[in-house]
Formats: sequence, structure tokens, C-alpha cells
Amino acid sequence: MSFVAKPQSMSFEQPLLLQSGATLHSYQLSYETYGELNADKSNAVLICHALNASHHVAGVYENQTNSEGWWDSMIGPGKALDTNRFFVIGVNNLGSCFGSTGPMYQNPQTGKINGADFPVVTVEDWVASQERLIQALGINKLAAVMGGSLGGMQALSWTLQYPQQVEHAIVIASAPNLTAENIAFNEVARRAIVTDPDFHGGHFYEHHVLPQRGLKIARMLGHITYLSDDVMNTKFGRALQNGDSYQYTTQDIEFEIESYLRHQASKFSEYFDANTYLLITRALDYFDPARHYGGNLTMALAKARAKFLLVSFTTDWRFAPSRSREMVKALMDNKLLVTYAEIDAPHGHDAFLMEDARYLAIIRNYFDRIAQTIQEASE
Repeated sequence: MSFVAKPQSMSFEQPLLLQSGATLHSYQLSYETYGELNADKSNAVLICHALNASHHVAGVYENQTNSEGWWDSMIGPGKALDTNRFFVIGVNNLGSCFGSTGPMYQNPQTGKINGADFPVVTVEDWVASQERLIQALGINKLAAVMGGSLGGMQALSWTLQYPQQVEHAIVIASAPNLTAENIAFNEVARRAIVTDPDFHGGHFYEHHVLPQRGLKIARMLGHITYLSDDVMNTKFGRALQNGDSYQYTTQDIEFEIESYLRHQASKFSEYFDANTYLLITRALDYFDPARHYGGNLTMALAKARAKFLLVSFTTDWRFAPSRSREMVKALMDNKLLVTYAEIDAPHGHDAFLMEDARYLAIIRNYFDRIAQTIQEASE
């Protein structure tokens, strides 16, 4: 049974200089916490979210049906990341559309919706804002930072930006940068949005419209990349939407997979902000810690001091196991302590969100060891 989660918000008045050179003069971050912080504040775990997730990581909202957090299978009392032992923090990134300052919210200085005027943010900017939240909560060092996909990039970046403030980093289904193919997928998705007639250069709120057509196409494209061919064939195959005969149509739904994609896209377009989609996919594109080291990942990760757990999934073709192995090698070249698991799972990139017993056991065992170390240090 899930526990009741309570959203919180914290405002920051200290300006935040962004990687682009722009400045956020003030901002707020939405977050949730689960469990209790121990006496010496050594049991805090930060969860970093992926593209379309939020600070609502675990639990349910009171009197709301179907409101489970996006990683509720992973986090909670007695679960793999046990909130009876750890103080878990979920934070919503700047630029998002779930409460933290972003494009769809009003700029207090102008009184207008930010829209396309909201500055471009990067993984490093998110980590810098998260660090301020952690400090404001009175935590000097995190027992662990954990995330999947884009969240894994943030976890890795934490170990480079604040190496003395992270004991463990858990990087799941992630990569040290995007391949050209991944950047290409993101660009096609962005073009679908910005060419929607209702986009209005990102200021669609002023026109009282939403670029839902473009956002739907972007979501359909992204959703395809999160699944494996095996999963789609098993779930849908070539099943038709209406009976056993072709309808011989080029515009209406013919196959069940088409119906599924349209349904997922329609849901997504009702709650996600188009400018946020542009910002987050671009942050994915920009992340590349080896860029300033001539592409040498070993040199880039030399700053890290944390212990690492990396997990990948065999059918994840968007963030393939080979990308995790790149990070493992670079970390080991720096003589860092690394645990690596490559799980044979059929779910594609979405496997990091699934209830796979082997996967959850790996996470549970790793956090068991962290908890034991914390307990020994307090005795």
C-alpha cells in the first residue's frame, strides 16, 4: 500500500547564473520528501527525474485516484529504496511544467507568462539548483544521487560538480552524452512542435491556444524509442483495430499500434507544456562532460569521488548498454569503485521504470549496503 505524498515548494532569491550566460534572478522548485532525515543527516537520497516526470516520485496524493509516483514500484516503506531507512527527496527541474519555475508560469517581473522567453537550461543548471535545495534542507552530503535516463545524467553530473557532496551515484539506463541518432530524434520532435501553427513562436498562451498537434507527434516519436521491438510485437504485432480485414485507409487508424500511439500522445498533450519539451530535449542534447576534455571521458570523470552503481538493459537501444560500459571503463580508469549490472530485459528503455525482480533486487542490495555503512558509522 502506498503512502500519502505531500508536494512542497521552496523559493530562491539568490540569482542563478546559467550555463548559457543568462541569469534566473529568482525561482522556485517543487519537491517532495519521503521518510525521515536521521540525526547526523547522513541518509538523504536525491532522485533526479527524466524527460516527462516530476518531483512526484513515490506515494499517492490524498483523495486522488491513479496518482502513484512515477517510481512508486522502487521507493517506499520496505521497497528497494526503503523510506524506513532513507530520507528520499524528489525534485522537479527548472523549466518543467509541474510547479518549478518554467515557461508556462508567470514572470513576476513582467506579469506575463514566460513562454519562449524562459532561458535554455542544462543538466548542469539543474544540478546547481538542486544543490541549493539540498543545502536549504540542511544536508551537506548526500548518501546517494539516483536517476534513470536523463536523471542518470544528472546523477553523474552531481559527482563532477559537487564531488565532495555525493557518497554514491546510481546511474540507470543512461549515457555520458547523446549519439547523433538520439539528437536527430529530438530534433524531429522539436520541429513537429515549432511548426505547429498554434505554436506562435512559443508564446501560444497569449493566443489562448496549445500546439497539441505538434506535441502529439513529438510524443509518438519519443514513445517509439522508449520501447523495444520485442515489446511492441508481443503487445500489438500486426493486430488490426477493426476486425480482420484491411480498411484500405491512409488517414484513419488501421493497426492497434497506431491506436495506442495516438492515445498516449493525446494524454500527453493534455498535461505537458510544449516549451518544456523543447527545453528538456535540448538539455539532453547539450550534456557532454567530456566535451571540454577533447572527448576523453576518463579525464572528464577524474573529478568524481563517489562510489557508483550503473545499470543497463539489453533491449534499450536508445541508451544502449555499450554507453553504460563507456562510463564504467572511464570510472575504473580513475580507480573508482564501480558496480555494474546489465539486465536481459525485454522492455527497451522503459525497463528502468518496470517492476523487474532482478533489477529491483540489485537496487535493494546496493541500498542495503549503504544503510549498513550508515549504521556502522553511527555506532
